[in-house]
Amino acid sequence: MPGFAKAITSILGAMRGEDEKEFDMARTVLSDPVLTQKVLRLANSGMYSAFGQHINTVSKAVLVLGTEAIGHLALGLKLIEELSVVSPDSGLAHIEMEKAVLAGIVAREVSATAENRHGEEAVVCSMLQTLGRMMITFYMPERWAALQDAAGEGKEDASAIDVLGMSLQDIGRAAAIHWGLPSNLLSGMRTMVPPADDEPAEPLSPEDWVAGVSTMSCICAGALWHDNEEGAAEVRRITARYSNMIGVSTDRLALAIEQAKVVAASDLSIAPLSKPAERRAKALDQTRQRAAGNNILLSGLSDMRDSLDTASPGQMVSIALETVFKGLQFTRAVAFVRNRRENKYMARMCLGEGVREHLPAMQFPDAYEPNVFHAALSSDRVIFIENAADPKFAAKLPAWWRDTLNDARSFVILPLCSNGQPTGFLYGDWDDSFPVIHLSPTEFSLLNDIRSLVMKAAERRHQVDSVNRAA
Repeated sequence: MPGFAKAITSILGAMRGEDEKEFDMARTVLSDPVLTQKVLRLANSGMYSAFGQHINTVSKAVLVLGTEAIGHLALGLKLIEELSVVSPDSGLAHIEMEKAVLAGIVAREVSATAENRHGEEAVVCSMLQTLGRMMITFYMPERWAALQDAAGEGKEDASAIDVLGMSLQDIGRAAAIHWGLPSNLLSGMRTMVPPADDEPAEPLSPEDWVAGVSTMSCICAGALWHDNEEGAAEVRRITARYSNMIGVSTDRLALAIEQAKVVAASDLSIAPLSKPAERRAKALDQTRQRAAGNNILLSGLSDMRDSLDTASPGQMVSIALETVFKGLQFTRAVAFVRNRRENKYMARMCLGEGVREHLPAMQFPDAYEPNVFHAALSSDRVIFIENAADPKFAAKLPAWWRDTLNDARSFVILPLCSNGQPTGFLYGDWDDSFPVIHLSPTEFSLLNDIRSLVMKAAERRHQVDSVNRAA
């Protein structure tokens, strides 16, 4: 596993302070998009609510979390990433990998509820607790089959010593020692069993608490995996058994695990808990809709080309507006025209419910103002705004838009420019009833072709008018 070994060397070096450059860990994190996203999520989680919930940069996350917390997270994620690369086609291995991720999600929610400062260690140890299982499924699948034949599916640990000569936990621990993982993580990878019901719960050392949370989280991950009643009953049994030892009430522990299920449903891909078949069906349906929409854009382009010699610029704008409205499934679409006599842009055509009544208010001066519409017109390129509700973006939205179209979540501006001078633009938006929108390069290309044909029609009419005036 050379990739993982290299990552460990870099991350542990930063954790030990061997590189004194201030944001070495930030650069390490930013080199990995998945790790970047996970670090920012951790920094904005309930575990760190005392530092605020609006941490948007890795550099600030490093200051809030510290290199040790990020290093722990990075180690666990890098391990799973490297294992995935080694054996991309192993279904059994991917199950164990996602169970490890699920255990980490449970540990994070439980640690946040417990408000324990060793929560990051518990998260990583929960992912590493089943390292032996992951390694055998990835590298020795035939031995894994032998374990299941000997003891049954889900009971592989019971036959490990007979089949392999050592327990699965010992295999994972041996690998972790060989890779040089910190001693606190090695301690947290052991199984911690609660005392019997008739024995008082003794205060736990930090190392024992981490081991207890990681043990419970791994058991929970196995119980949550299939998202069925049998698993739910097992989770209730586990929470009742581990509650006193971890120091979190049964009710709060159950609530934390329910929250973990919500997070896991969006983070995991093959676990029954995440309903992969349903998700794939939705994704396929969305892909089909986008393909159908692109066909509408292509058909509209064909109509515009056929009409180029005979249609007026106004007719071409009308065809273009209808094409983008239907092709991109806009909630609303509006065509704005520049009125040079009045020195303003004015809405002239619209499609969509409830927009016509606002047309008179949709106008603004053509003198440059620092907002997104003038920026689009000045740059002469299609502008796509994914999240118009972002508070940081509010200053770039003009008053007329806020008064008439402020329920839009995302929108597109197609500037119409002739000889470097803007003559108008097409606008289309989506409200919150649509899923999150991301325009593809193909769609950007089709939109540019549409606006190009509108301007060709305008320039052709201008040439005809010039000839007629000269005659």
